[in-house]
Amino acid sequence: MKLSDLAARLDLKVYTGESRLGRSVGGGYAGDLLSDVMAHGRKDDLWVTIQVHPNIVAVAVLKELAGIVLTNGREPAAETVERAEKEGVPLLGTPFSAYELSGRLHGLGIKGE
Repeated sequence: MKLSDLAARLDLKVYTGESRLGRSVGGGYAGDLLSDVMAHGRKDDLWVTIQVHPNIVAVAVLKELAGIVLTNGREPAAETVERAEKEGVPLLGTPFSAYELSGRLHGLGIKGE
């Protein structure tokens, strides 16, 4: 499924990366510990997290993730938005908890490991 389809179906707020919403999402990963995402996240995963600092963009680039979704209504730091725009990383947000969003993603066919 494409990131744009997920954004529309789940009413995700798009902070950055509108031009890259045509990217396919291959799976999902939910976690807030950066080292855990680096160890277990896979290329084309959609990362679900509460982290809002700029280092999440570096991890997304390193792991070639499809994008990042910030949960619980969290807003990204200004520097995070700037870095995501520069690196071309789709950064999205939702008021849902990570648990709720992960369940909805799973229901739409986005599986994790």
